[in-house]
Amino acid sequence: MYNGENRQPVLEARQVTKKFPAAHGKMLTACENVSLSLYAGQTLGIVGESGCGKSTFLRLLVGLEKPDSGEILLRGEKISGLRGKALREARRHIQMVFQDPSEAFHPKMKIQDIICEPLLNYHVIRRQEVPARAKELLRMVELPEEFAERYPKDVSGGQRQRVGIARALALEPEILLCDEATSALDVAVQKSVIELLVRLQKKKNIAIAFICHDLALVQQLSHRVAVMYLGHVVELMDGADVASGALHPYTRAMLDSVFDLHMDFTHKIRTIEGEAPSPLDIPDGCPFRNRCGEAREECAEKMPPLAETGKNHFCACFAVRPADPVCRKES
Repeated sequence: MYNGENRQPVLEARQVTKKFPAAHGKMLTACENVSLSLYAGQTLGIVGESGCGKSTFLRLLVGLEKPDSGEILLRGEKISGLRGKALREARRHIQMVFQDPSEAFHPKMKIQDIICEPLLNYHVIRRQEVPARAKELLRMVELPEEFAERYPKDVSGGQRQRVGIARALALEPEILLCDEATSALDVAVQKSVIELLVRLQKKKNIAIAFICHDLALVQQLSHRVAVMYLGHVVELMDGADVASGALHPYTRAMLDSVFDLHMDFTHKIRTIEGEAPSPLDIPDGCPFRNRCGEAREECAEKMPPLAETGKNHFCACFAVRPADPVCRKES
């Protein structure tokens, strides 16, 4: 259950917008006024279709992209405008696990060198300490010590992802960003990697942002879940409330389209009708309105604000009644 009301976020995005120039003078909107927070010892799950801005948002958090507007704060200090040595120091506290570790690793580097590269870059250890430290980190992610002498091609996909987690946690960061970290794995391996992340989070009290297409998976491991659609956060709620308490038509449509072995097979599996607008040409108003069965006239006129609809629950939809007349943003 989310309990961050009286705690300072360890990492916070405030009204962050990012657009990319495209052909014919157009701009691709990746993130639009996104405000989300990460808390120590908790996981923020971010879910949505491809192109909704999830990965761009994580790249903004880690400093691989710079926001066009808005700000990102680490323990209350703005880091989105940092450069040089100051940016390098901030990045030490925010590490990332990528979707495909095969693309993230140099194929001719031994696993011990891959894992310890951040420690050498930040002068935490000396070259002669690499073998011993690599074995410690391998044990942390439950891999055999002898993997230190292997190359990425010599281990399985799930094992490579554990190596990626070991490398990301080598510097003892406060924040771990997982960009589709399990999507390339089969279900059994995916489960074991998720369980590893949960154990490491409890042990190290780290904040995790986990993005995925799979809403069912995200709600199982996340304390908070943010649903994104075409660059906007359209719903934000406790992970435990997703299955029974989701309010936005897009979130409910995703839940209705989930196939599960334990589901009620008398319940019809629904798909989301229509196609999402191009991020190069997002219409005025609510971007989901052309696929929504509850759209009304005002949906075409303006984007609904992310309004509080209940305890720890925010929804951007004119069809959903807010908890009070004041629409309060999540910060």
